[in-house]
Amino acid sequence: MNLNWLLALIPVAIALNWYHADPILVFLCSALSIVPLAGLMEKATDALSDYLGPTYGGLVNATMGNAPELIIGISALRNGLIDILKASIAGSIMGTLLFGMGLSLLAGGLRKPRQSFDSEMVSVNGALLMLGTFGLVIPAVFKFGAKPDQEISLEISVVLFLVYLASMIYTLVTHRPAVGAAAVKAELEEKGESSKDERPAWSRNTAFWVLGGVAIVLAVVSDALTDSIDDAADAIGLTPVFAGVFLLSIVGNVAQFMNSTSFAYRNQMTLALSVNLGATTQLVLLVAPVLVIAGNLMGMNMDLLFTQFELVGIILSVMVARNLLGDHTSTWLEGVMLIGVYMMLGIGFFYAPSP
Repeated sequence: MNLNWLLALIPVAIALNWYHADPILVFLCSALSIVPLAGLMEKATDALSDYLGPTYGGLVNATMGNAPELIIGISALRNGLIDILKASIAGSIMGTLLFGMGLSLLAGGLRKPRQSFDSEMVSVNGALLMLGTFGLVIPAVFKFGAKPDQEISLEISVVLFLVYLASMIYTLVTHRPAVGAAAVKAELEEKGESSKDERPAWSRNTAFWVLGGVAIVLAVVSDALTDSIDDAADAIGLTPVFAGVFLLSIVGNVAQFMNSTSFAYRNQMTLALSVNLGATTQLVLLVAPVLVIAGNLMGMNMDLLFTQFELVGIILSVMVARNLLGDHTSTWLEGVMLIGVYMMLGIGFFYAPSP
């Protein structure tokens, strides 16, 4: 079903947000306009995976998917929306690891009962997520006061950023996975399927330009989305905590969720998991530290001190996701389990008091 006509809602959403229209209307138009953008991002990533392989393709998709979040985060810092920004980071981690990856496992398992994937890619990302979670726990444990908390968070952010750079060197230089057709052929042969000599729909340069353009448009649309989220949530009776952690994370990452689910359904589980795990790893090791560093440079009190509810949700998400993927195979039931954990956390946050 071609939903490209929804692209017409992009200028509508921007105009409605500019003229401060009904926040629910702005929210709906922004959310619907993201759907065709997700389709374009999926098509571009699919073409890049044919040229670069699933690992590099997933890395590029995750990077472009997090670009709007980084842009919006800096905008939120300038407006002093630090609590909402941290809630959005926590919500994105939980939403991607539980809801996004759960949908991928469920979609892939419905078509093929048991799927396999690149075990080393999952193991490396899982270890990086555990390290990143450790970095988020330390500020909560060593809580001494506003100024020390900010200094501890800044220094930990520098360490996390350096670890991310090291992981990129390992992925792109030391590990050096198979690239392009060789990677696709190897993955198909491992699954007992025959490879088809089909040319990608777009050239490599076209795919890069489309992916970059979609990331920029997503940033603009997502900005309108975040501007309306608080008022829209209040209008429909949702607490700011629930809206920031759950509603905003789902809608803001819907493009990524749709892409990974589509890849999994087509039995490209390595690419699907690379999108989800890569995005979460970048969020913890790159986006959050960069926002802390940027906040300090801007004179804002941005730190890694999350609330108790957010921290528990992040820890549970990382532990459950890593445990279910430990056998390096996936089933639809594991997808249901991840979505179930996400729904239970949602129930808890729904009744959580506003800070």
